[in-house]
Amino acid sequence: MSPRAGHAGHPPRTLAFVESPVQLLNVLEWAHLHGLRGAEPDPLRSVPAQIRRKVADGITQADAELTVVVLSPTDPMTRGQLRRMADLARDEGYRVRWEEARGGTTAPFSTIGGLAGALRRADRIVMGDPFSRYVQLLLTITRARDLVVVDDGTATMEFVAQLARGERLVRWHRKGGRPGARDLLFAPVSSSARRRLTPSARRRVEVFSSMPVTETPDGVAVTVNDFSWTRDRFGPPRITKGADMVGTSLVETGVVDGDRYLEAVRTLAKAHGATRYFAHRRESTDKLHRLAAETGLEIVRPDLPLELIARRGPIGRTILSFPSTVVHTLPLALAGTGVRVAVCDIDPSWLTENASPRAQGFLSGVTGTARDVHRLAAVTGVA
Repeated sequence: MSPRAGHAGHPPRTLAFVESPVQLLNVLEWAHLHGLRGAEPDPLRSVPAQIRRKVADGITQADAELTVVVLSPTDPMTRGQLRRMADLARDEGYRVRWEEARGGTTAPFSTIGGLAGALRRADRIVMGDPFSRYVQLLLTITRARDLVVVDDGTATMEFVAQLARGERLVRWHRKGGRPGARDLLFAPVSSSARRRLTPSARRRVEVFSSMPVTETPDGVAVTVNDFSWTRDRFGPPRITKGADMVGTSLVETGVVDGDRYLEAVRTLAKAHGATRYFAHRRESTDKLHRLAAETGLEIVRPDLPLELIARRGPIGRTILSFPSTVVHTLPLALAGTGVRVAVCDIDPSWLTENASPRAQGFLSGVTGTARDVHRLAAVTGVA
């Protein structure tokens, strides 16, 4: 879907809502593909980031065709990566509006109230997480005729499938069963969001994704994210002889047992000669300390999404991963570099008793549909 003309001959007003660094990266990829214009020239482009942040975005980037609204989470690692990604967005000439959306009990009301005017004026809404209750609430305010969902990792696969089947929007790793009290309270908003994300004569919907989309809802335009912005702006990387490992938050989300995960990491690292472990931003400090002590791996806390870290380099000739978004995105970001991405299946015995009944099938699907990766058998004999 190409960008639509705005009102009265003006460029369309595009408002993007992001809550994670990967979402913001994929907004930049989407804007790059569709040729959205940033404010030019930017007189602060050469000014250090910490100073540039203090200047009102409306002054330096008022003419940008895209405004990115960061609904900031409270997690320090995520906030740090989002700050770095926000600087990259400003470097592209886009306007960035940072909202302390979770900074206290009154923060949501203040955030939503402050955004109401922009939401009503927007011609196009871009969102990174259609499962987010915050985003679903904001969707009830907008009159935009164009809605775009950019990748939020493996959740995008589930969102498209649920939309195609007309199901309520529920994250894949949540345990099955009856909805809780908060779910029931929020159900009207969630239902409204699902209706708005269903294409109609009055509304167009685009999904921008690097993930395999097998069930496409009627009328939804699917655009492929091939990470052309990332490849254009970064690298190619220097490649080292060894292997690197990518961490996952499957333990933190209650899907995989912590002891089983640690033993699997240790076994894989030893078998493939891995020396570094790139931590997921949601992995707990205690778990990472234990991993370092018991595996000897160097724990790296990336300050940007892994696609950008790997593209900048240095990066190992082999990247080891469990089923996650990166088994789809890294081969695209590293196309032509010779780096091999290898994915290890999750053994069913690693799943916790609290894991969703859909977890094993979903994780297998993530691995099985990945292109240009080397598939490793699940580590067996893990105690």
